[in-house]
Amino acid sequence: MVLLHVLFEYAVGYALLALKEVEEISLLLPQVEECVLNLGKFHNVVRLVAFCPFSSSQVALENANAVSEGVVHEDLRLLLETYLPSKKKKVLLGVGDPKIGAAIQEELGYNCQTGGVIAEILRGVRLHFHNLVKGLTDLSACKAQLGLGHSYSRAKVKFNVNRVDNMIIQSISLLDQLDKDINTFSMRVREWYGYHFPELVKIVNDNATYCRLAQFIGNRRELNEEKLEKLEEITMDGAKAKAILDASRSSMGMDISAIDLINIESFSSRVVSLSEYRQSLHTYLRSKMSQVAPSLSALIGEAVGARFIAHAGSLTHLAKYPASTVQILGAEKALFRALKTRGNTPKYGLIFHSTFIGRAAAKNKGRISRYLANKCRIASRIDCFSEVPTSVFGEKLREQVEERLSFYETGEIPRKNLDVMKEAVVQAEEAAAEITRKLEKQEKKRLKKEKKRLAALALASSENSSTPEECEEVNEKSKKKKKLKPQENGMEDPPVSLPKSKKKKAPKEELAGDLEEMATSSAKRKKSSPKEEVASEPEEAASPTTPKKKRKFSEEPEVAANFTKSSTKKKKKSQKAQED
Repeated sequence: MVLLHVLFEYAVGYALLALKEVEEISLLLPQVEECVLNLGKFHNVVRLVAFCPFSSSQVALENANAVSEGVVHEDLRLLLETYLPSKKKKVLLGVGDPKIGAAIQEELGYNCQTGGVIAEILRGVRLHFHNLVKGLTDLSACKAQLGLGHSYSRAKVKFNVNRVDNMIIQSISLLDQLDKDINTFSMRVREWYGYHFPELVKIVNDNATYCRLAQFIGNRRELNEEKLEKLEEITMDGAKAKAILDASRSSMGMDISAIDLINIESFSSRVVSLSEYRQSLHTYLRSKMSQVAPSLSALIGEAVGARFIAHAGSLTHLAKYPASTVQILGAEKALFRALKTRGNTPKYGLIFHSTFIGRAAAKNKGRISRYLANKCRIASRIDCFSEVPTSVFGEKLREQVEERLSFYETGEIPRKNLDVMKEAVVQAEEAAAEITRKLEKQEKKRLKKEKKRLAALALASSENSSTPEECEEVNEKSKKKKKLKPQENGMEDPPVSLPKSKKKKAPKEELAGDLEEMATSSAKRKKSSPKEEVASEPEEAASPTTPKKKRKFSEEPEVAANFTKSSTKKKKKSQKAQED
């Protein structure tokens, strides 16, 4: 008996469900369709075997990408190997996507089935999944599905953004539209200004040059010899400038008013600005093609290569096309019309814009277009899948097409493709090594600049974070250090001052007695030695500018004061003892 299991992939995890026997299910397909909408009947048909939830949204995105690409993820492999029976021949696994079914059958050996009853059962599981799994609500399931859908779409869009061929598609489409608009507007300028100066149309054929001349000349009656140099600058031809000047003198055009001239000049300036923007856009397209598809642009040119990419949808799609499709790319209507009427199919499509088709003879146009399409296919695949794109292969392929053209004309045998590709591989490796060296140098320079910028930001933030109080403290510390420096060198001694704490603690009577004793001692010293006059002024002697010789005299009043204080204290103690 073959057991049927169904694998269901959901935003919250994988689910493995068991069903009745295959024969019963296959015979009862109408009953399965009826019971899908009824939860009670559906429970009789389907039974949940295992549920493997995703640990995070990142894991869910990885599994979704693996399922879409047809790759068996490790979580899916673990689920199937754990809960499916060991006898693989007796197991039939139903899956919704044929790609993942083929991958499971190839890697794990389980027989897989898609479509029919499996599709109906998966529809019912999708409808009642929040009831089959315990703890899962309809709201949480919808939120998980929405989040996974957003992340999956964002990843796909990010892939397309990294492949910058989208910008090429938009630029070539805009370039074609600009060509149409410039042609339409310039024809309007020709017709409008032709009423006044009809001879200018025959002299100047270029649309942009005609609009510049119409903007510069204005009224033809004001054109004279002084403006001849400016005409030569615009037309880039002295003969044309002289012809314009002569034609303005004998023109058959009607007179025009000033307000009409203002309108014509403003419209001409718009057309000139559009043509200038068209040139800048063409330069941008060339630079983009040299970065994205250098080999293809070197082979058939930037404009034709960009049209190929735009018509295919992307460079990856173009690389997947065979050479026969590349040859008739852009001629789909003619191809289907020929198939419908059983006529001759077209030989070329967009590839006809290449210069090689125009240079070939009429009988060789089909052969050279087929050969060129083959080389375009090779170049597009090289550009799409190479890590460091270079134009070496495109130049070698272009040489091969040139040799094939000369072979059709002269019969000279071209080189073999193997020899040419060997040379191209050697040159491409050298070019890739040089490009990687340049990129490494640029990266080193960028890192150095980033380090310097970060260091400057850190320095600026540290300066801004320091408060004014901290700055004052630093200034005070620096001042103290400056004062202490001469003391360390031994030039000066610290100033001698009276102890403040003792002065504060002493009472008024003791201070008065001390002053009287100091006065009597100073008077005695004046009589004994006139040199000791400095000691009578202890505050002046204690200044920091006193020399070392006067230090002895400055210290004596302090000693005397201390001695008198101690003697008075002893007298008071003796008096108190006698009273007691």
